[in-house]
Amino acid sequence: MPTTSRRLLGSGLLLAAVGAIAASGKAVIVKLAYRHGADATTLLALRMLVALPFFVAMGAWAARRAQPLSRGDLWRVAVLGFSGYYLSSYLDFLGLQYISATLERLILYLSPTLVVLIALVVLRQRPTRLQVAALLVSYLGVLLAFGHDIQLEGRRTLIGSALVFASALSYAVYLFGSGQAVARIGAVRLTAYASTVACALCIGQYLLLQPLAALGQQPAPVYWLSLLNGTVCTVLPVLAIMVGVKRIGSSLAAQVSMLGPVSTIVLSVWLLDEPMGPWQSAGTVLVLLGVLLVGSGVARKR
Repeated sequence: MPTTSRRLLGSGLLLAAVGAIAASGKAVIVKLAYRHGADATTLLALRMLVALPFFVAMGAWAARRAQPLSRGDLWRVAVLGFSGYYLSSYLDFLGLQYISATLERLILYLSPTLVVLIALVVLRQRPTRLQVAALLVSYLGVLLAFGHDIQLEGRRTLIGSALVFASALSYAVYLFGSGQAVARIGAVRLTAYASTVACALCIGQYLLLQPLAALGQQPAPVYWLSLLNGTVCTVLPVLAIMVGVKRIGSSLAAQVSMLGPVSTIVLSVWLLDEPMGPWQSAGTVLVLLGVLLVGSGVARKR
């Protein structure tokens, strides 16, 4: 392999890994912030306030030589921003009040399998045998981790898992709907615009539900954690994964993203003192295997 190709491959792998690990830290940071009395609406607003200037700058940069969006594309961006970044994030933050960061990450990792199911319902696109096997393996893995946690927490695990599953479904709708939009709008511009829409919705939601003055009365650790959440766990992953995919391709980047759930487990055990039993370990392995099978199935089609 030429030196330039090796460098592109190495840097692409590194960027994809950094993006996956950084994104996985969000759940741990949110759980830490909950310990200081903050609620989901406040944490989401603070996260988006930090991230908003970056997404606006990214959108302005991407739009320099691009054609203006049509009215139809503007509506698509608004819907995708609502589903993929606002609703998904809000449901996820709510769910983290009830379940462990490890279980949350495993459930969210079902999004690629949910895209397959959405394609089945909407497009009548029958899954392949490999995809069916991936679905069974993935959901068996989540059930193992879920069964372990529900014995400890019962009703809280049920509520939190339902909220996070709804979050994964909302993000899967975004992934499914963004396919054609990406071709017309461009990946960077679509991500920046949809994220900006989500930021406006999250901040607007806070202003509707709580007084603005309360946003400046949070404990100091909440602000530091929100700064990390908005930069390291929100903006950095978007940029790192985007550039990584450009250098090594989406299939290989998806395989590198397997580091996400593993890093969540390590961080949750280290920083949150969450228990990690054999059932959760087995569930994690099965979910990762299922997502890997989905990715290999997509790669074969291409």
